[in-house]
Amino acid sequence: MFSARPPHGGVECGEAKRWLFKETAEIVFGLTFRIFHSNRIVMKRLLVMLFAALLGVLLGVSAQAQTGYAADWNPDADGDDNVGVSDLLALLSVFSENDEDGDGIWDSQDDCIGVYDACGVCNGEGEDADEDGVCDDVDDCIGAYDECGVCNGPGPNIPVIDEILYETDSVFIEVLGEWYVFEYATDTLFTFVCPVSGCTDESASNYDPEAVIEDGSCAYGPLECGGASTVTFDGYSYELVAIGDQCWFAENLRTEHYANGDEIPGELSNSAWSSTNSGAQAVYNNDASNLPDYGRLYNWYAVDDARSLCPSGWHVPTDGEYMILEMALGMIESEANTTGWRGTDQGTQMKSSPSDDPSWEGTNTSGFSALAGGSRDYLGDFSPEGYGGYFWSSSPNGSNAWYRILVSGVTGVYRLNWYRRYGYSVRCVRDE
Repeated sequence: MFSARPPHGGVECGEAKRWLFKETAEIVFGLTFRIFHSNRIVMKRLLVMLFAALLGVLLGVSAQAQTGYAADWNPDADGDDNVGVSDLLALLSVFSENDEDGDGIWDSQDDCIGVYDACGVCNGEGEDADEDGVCDDVDDCIGAYDECGVCNGPGPNIPVIDEILYETDSVFIEVLGEWYVFEYATDTLFTFVCPVSGCTDESASNYDPEAVIEDGSCAYGPLECGGASTVTFDGYSYELVAIGDQCWFAENLRTEHYANGDEIPGELSNSAWSSTNSGAQAVYNNDASNLPDYGRLYNWYAVDDARSLCPSGWHVPTDGEYMILEMALGMIESEANTTGWRGTDQGTQMKSSPSDDPSWEGTNTSGFSALAGGSRDYLGDFSPEGYGGYFWSSSPNGSNAWYRILVSGVTGVYRLNWYRRYGYSVRCVRDE
């Protein structure tokens, strides 16, 4: 069936003939390819018949169309003394159909006039040296992985001793008049294993003595802190400390913003502080010189705000997490669950020592580095300077919330719940 309607209405007869010839040739050419694959002898005979028929049509085309090749038509267009497919293609090229790359697909239908490279790009320059079907410029291994997962690696090459074989022998010692029995090694059985990758730096906290390949994983902070020794939040870097299995900020929070960037209201008057039910913060005594040592004091509304006081991956510790810290320092569980003053010397272990800067009266064996940062009560007044350190937990208790106190001259840790409008220091603990 013809692929287009014939010209009509005022079109010259020669043009109609050219159209008819083109459509006929395209149909015949398609059929010849099918016959060619089934019977080449029939194909050769058919080509002769086709050229005879097509010649008759061609000779009837208007002289205006018979230019170039068509004007001096020769059935053996390629001059190989044979009339074949290439000759038929040459004939059809008169009608603007070509197969430039000789792949048997008309250029008008060919997705690639040329050849695809190893990467599937038409006339590209890509290579696939290892013939794995992945172009070299995106191949993560040009070659092959060994048993250890190393590209072009040697495979297992670290000897591990499985067994040492011994034999027993004896010798008579005449001086002593005794036989001396002894063992000696005769052979060693071993297998080769893959080299271990890991941290090879002995000064790192995650040093692996079995590692022979450095993988860049060395960490120099506590493993409980993910190998980090500091974390930066709102433009300030906080020191970290591992206590038991937990990772804590080793200094008081000082941010003026929630984790989402929203500002936490500050510099509130006493009346505003005592009446707000929203998050608020203050510097002790409203004196900016206290900020570097003590950080900021936050009411519990700020602690409980969904926007979070701590950076991503961190949170204000719960009452239970404070108990875990205290028990890691030696407080017994039954005592940790009580209220008031508890423990033996856990408060002393948490306070900064006289040799620390800034300092307090503890031993700071925990590394918690607590300071007497003071508090701001529900009326907006500040507690006496240097008396104690107050720390909010994130756990509510009715209309109040749980907190901890460390004070000068006392070795234990005070636990109680108190009014949410009070301003206390805040620490952050790492998410598990």
